[in-house]
Amino acid sequence: MNDGPEWFAPKRYGLGSSLPLSWQGWFVLLVYAGTVMGAFFMFGEKSPATIAVLVIATAILLVITARTTRGGWRWRWGKSDE
Repeated sequence: MNDGPEWFAPKRYGLGSSLPLSWQGWFVLLVYAGTVMGAFFMFGEKSPATIAVLVIATAILLVITARTTRGGWRWRWGKSDE
């Protein structure tokens, strides 16, 4: 079980996180979306700098969501697996 903060809900089926549960989770998603949009506006959509920003921002988002998902990331099979 995850003893850290619970910012994101677990997915019902599969592996990963669902929607945020707290304001901190929503803030993380807004910062990610702003970073992605800012990269497109600053560098253009086919720039290597845009791709680098997207890869780094997505990696950071995945680490944060994995550490702050209620119950952690594990494979889930639906409602009976909560």
